[in-house]
Amino acid sequence: MDGRRVVVTGMGAITPLGEGVECFWNGLKEGKRAFGEITAFDCTGYKAKMCAEVKDFDPTKYMDFKTAKRMERFSQFACAAAKEAVEDAGLNMADEDPYRVGVIVSSGIGSMQANEREHQKLMEGKKVSPLYIPVMIANMASANISIMYGMKGKNVAIVTACASGSHSIGDAFRAIKFDDADVMVAGGSEAAICPLGVQGFTNMTALSTNMDPDTCSRPFDKNRDGFVIGEGAGVVVLEELEHAKARGAHIYAEVVGYGATNDAFHITSPAEDGSGAGEAMKAAMREAGITPDQVEYINAHGTSTHHNDLFETRGIKYAFGDAAKKVAINSTKSMIGHLLGGAGGVEFIVCVKSILDSFIHVTSGLTEPDEECDLDYTMGEGRSLDINYAMSNSLGFGGHNATLLLKKYEA
Repeated sequence: MDGRRVVVTGMGAITPLGEGVECFWNGLKEGKRAFGEITAFDCTGYKAKMCAEVKDFDPTKYMDFKTAKRMERFSQFACAAAKEAVEDAGLNMADEDPYRVGVIVSSGIGSMQANEREHQKLMEGKKVSPLYIPVMIANMASANISIMYGMKGKNVAIVTACASGSHSIGDAFRAIKFDDADVMVAGGSEAAICPLGVQGFTNMTALSTNMDPDTCSRPFDKNRDGFVIGEGAGVVVLEELEHAKARGAHIYAEVVGYGATNDAFHITSPAEDGSGAGEAMKAAMREAGITPDQVEYINAHGTSTHHNDLFETRGIKYAFGDAAKKVAINSTKSMIGHLLGGAGGVEFIVCVKSILDSFIHVTSGLTEPDEECDLDYTMGEGRSLDINYAMSNSLGFGGHNATLLLKKYEA
C-alpha cells in the first residue's frame, strides 16, 4: 500500500518482571519467570491461585498523588508506561501541533476492581462514588495520557479483549501512514487480578490450576492446562519517518504491516483451522510486500491454553506454508503470564528489542511439545538470531485477530 513510513521512537513498559523496558527485557533474556500465588486478595478456596503481579508499584513515581487517586490501576499502568515511552522518544509537546499527536492505548476490560468495590457499596446502602464511571471505563487509559501531555489528536480506545493492545498499535500505525497524525502514543494496559476476574476466567476453564511456578504457564506443551493471569502495560511512540528525522529522534524499528480479521466462529475459541489468525498474518505480510520466508521471528499469542496454542499453530501453517517450519517462534506469556488487553503492547516491544539485540527469548516451561504443536517454539533456551522482519500475533475472545509486522530500520 502507498502511504507514509512509520517508525518506533519510544517504548515504555510496566510488567511483572519489573518496571521499565530494560528491566523487563533483561528479565526475559535471563529466562526469569514472574509467577507466584495471588497476593492482591485472599485466594483461599480458589481453584486457580497463580498469577503474575506487578509488585510494589507506586504510581506517584509517575504522577502526583491527587492525579493517581483519580485513576484505577490499569490507567496508572498506562500512564506510567506512556511516560517512559514519551521521555524515551524525547517528544516535547511544546514543539508539536497538539492536534497532530494522538493516543490509542486500550484495555480489554477497564476496572473490574471499581465494579467490585462500588457494587459492594450499593448493596450495603452506601454512597457510590461520583467518580465510579469515569475511572472504570476502558477509554480512560487513552484519556488520561492525552490529558497528561496535552495530546489533542485522534484519541480512541479499541476493545477487542486480548487483542486490544495490538489493534491499538495497528490503528495508530494506519493513522500516521495515511496522514491523520504525525505522532501516536499506542499500546495496551490491564489490571484484572481481582476476585471477579480470577473466578470468571476460572469458571470458563481458561486459567491454569497448576501451582508450580516453573510449569504453570507452558505454551505449546503437551501438558499445558490454561493461562496464568498477569497485569501490566506496554506503550510505544509511533512517528512518521520524516517527522522523526527532522527532530533528531532515535529510531528503533519500522512498522510495515498490520492485519486484522475475525474468525466469526465462537465467542471464546479461535477458528479450529486457524484461518482467521492466518489471514491476519497474510494481510500484514501483503501490506509489507514480503513473502513468508522473509519473516525470521514470530512472537506468538501463545497463551498456554489447549485451543489457542493448537489453533494458532495451525494458523501459522495456514499463512506460512512450508516456511512455517523455518520461522522461530516464542511466547512471552511463558514468563509474564497473559496481560490480556496489555499483552499486545508488551509483546510488540519484545519484537523491537529482539530485532535490536538479534536475540529471541526462550519459551519457558516448554519441555514436551504437543504432537500437533510441531514448529520451532524456542524450547530450552533463548538464542541469537539476526532478525529483519518480526511478527507479533494477538487473538481475542470474540474471534478478534491482530498481526503486527516490524522491520529492522534502514534509512
